[in-house]
Parts: sequence; structure tokens; C-alpha cells
Amino acid sequence: MIPLIRPDLTYGEVEGSIQAIVESGILTGGQFVDRFEQQVAEIVGATHAVATTSASTAMTLALVAQGVGPGDEVLVSDFTFPATGNVIAAVGARPVLIDSRPESFVLDIEHARSMVTNRTAALLVVHPFGQPVPFDELDEFTNATGVQCIEDAACALGSTHGSMQCGSGRTGCFSFHPRKVVTTGEGGMVTTNDRTLADHMRRLRSHGGVRSTPAMRFEEIGFNFRLSEIPAALGLAQLSRLDEILSHRREVSHAYELLLREVDGVSLREEPLGQAWSYQSFVVMLDPTLDRDRVIRDMMCRGIETTLGTYAMHAQPAFAPYGYQPGDLPNSFQAQESSLTLPLSPSTTTHEVEQVCDALALAISSQ
Repeated sequence: MIPLIRPDLTYGEVEGSIQAIVESGILTGGQFVDRFEQQVAEIVGATHAVATTSASTAMTLALVAQGVGPGDEVLVSDFTFPATGNVIAAVGARPVLIDSRPESFVLDIEHARSMVTNRTAALLVVHPFGQPVPFDELDEFTNATGVQCIEDAACALGSTHGSMQCGSGRTGCFSFHPRKVVTTGEGGMVTTNDRTLADHMRRLRSHGGVRSTPAMRFEEIGFNFRLSEIPAALGLAQLSRLDEILSHRREVSHAYELLLREVDGVSLREEPLGQAWSYQSFVVMLDPTLDRDRVIRDMMCRGIETTLGTYAMHAQPAFAPYGYQPGDLPNSFQAQESSLTLPLSPSTTTHEVEQVCDALALAISSQ
């Protein structure tokens, strides 16, 4: 079996850290979380980072700390894992789903601009699979509308547009799920250059409390979204090799691109000039005449794990109460129906890339 993904982690590189954590008796709120936050902030180019239990809780903190709640609308990329829309609904706001662009997975900024109302509180913009939405377009959007952007950079640690890292805007949210470039098992992070916002998110992360004398003082309703020490140690081990991890992912992805240009029925989304992608996943589009799910089953029979790219939220039953029907946002819907994620792991070899591409060509030709 060639797996879709395998985390880039070995026990040997974390054994000493785990032993130190266990022997210290400090399992949460210790030096490993502090160091993990500091290193992510440095990589992203932000002044503050707040570690959380997941990207979902990171986005929840970002929304709540910026006052988003009932009665508000939040524009959000439609082509994404539904967690991005779920957090908007969870804080009581209304998700307003934005289509992706033709021939691209990133959101259509002009569609977003057309959906701004006097209730619009934020744009929650996704960098899908580590493919950045151009920052100059986001800046123009904010300047024209006054609506602040929150980056769902869950897949985009190490992705850049020009000299800017994903997540380096006012608020960036990252995931460290096992399918991401760096994993802590489950975990997330919010980055920001706003000290007041960072302090607010830290307070919300820990039940809304601040340290007083002799006890805590709880200033607002908050959450328990704290990351513990052992996951932070896992993340730190990989951050020390981040350049190596990204280099391998890009090398494998470019090998795929070279071979797949020769496969009928497959179209590629390739890095535009001036961007560097993290390649959290390697995702292609199949011709709409092909049965993508049949391709997935055929590939599995050949010992190769694949899956869809991700979801068009508007086509999922959870979002029907907001007035959406499948196909209302045609570009993201077609991406949901025809996208295919190919294996990309730290151990993926050039030979395995060749096997995957050969199997894909056979799966397509059998239809």
C-alpha cells in the first residue's frame, strides 16, 4: 500500500523531550509550549503566537477576540474542510460562502467583495492545500471594504506570496493535524502582530481568566483551548527540520507535475510566479466526464490510497439551513466533485510517484 500521508516524526527525536516533560511533572503551560509558540511566530514573521488544541479552536479564538458573534456575517471560502464554516456558526454568526475561481482552488475575491453588507464582520479566507490567496488582493479588499481578513492558514505553514508568509496578516490560524506539514497529533496556533489581540486570545484560551492574587480572576466567558506540553514537543522536533520537510514535499510535487502533464484527463494547479506552496496535499482535477469516486476505488484496488481534494461547504447538508443548494457555487462544487488528492508523505519516493501516475493513467483509461 502507498498511503495518502504518513506523519514526519520518529520516536528518537522526541524521546528526550518526553522524558523531560514527564519527569518535570509540568504537563501543560510549560516551556515546550512557550518555545513552540516562539518558533512558529518567528517562522511566520509574527510577533505573537497562541497555541491551541486545533485549528478550529484557533479560529474560534480569533473570531471571538475580534467581537464576532450573533447578528454578524462572516464571508468564508467555500472550498474547504467544513471546520472553517463550523466555527463561524459556533460563535453565532452567519457563514456567507464565497466561490473559488475558475481554474483555481482559492476564493474569488470579486465574489467576496460583492457579498459585503453592513453586517459583514470579517473575511475568513482559506489558503487551500497551502496555495496562498494573493496578499495584495486581500489588502485591496480590506482597504476598499473596511472588512478585516482572518487567514485560515491550516495547510499553509511555510507557504509564501512574494516575501510574505501565510499567516503573517493581522490574524493567522494554523493546524497541526497528522495530515499537515508539521503535526502535534491534534493542535493549532493563532499568530498576530497585535499585542492586545494576543493577550485577549490567551485569556479566552484559559477560561477567560487572568492570574490575580491569590487566585484567578475570571473577566469573561472563555474556553479551555490550551495545548499541552507533549504535543508541543512533537511540533518542535519537526520545526527544526521544516526547510527539509518543505523541500521534499516540493520535490515530490514537481515530480508529479512532470509526469501528469502526459496523462489525459488530468489538469494541474501549478505555483504561479512569486509564490511558494507548502504542498500540504498534492491535488489535481480530473475531467468532469470522469467518475472521480470510481478512480479512487480503482486506485485502492491497485494498492494506492487517494481521496477527494476537499469539500464545497455549500453542498453539505449542514449548510442547507443558510439557503444553499448543491451547485449554487459552481466552481467550488466542480472542485469538490472532480478533485483528487494523491499520496504525499515524507517517505514518498520518485519510484512511488511513477507508480501512482501509472496507476492513475490506467484507472482513467478503464472508464
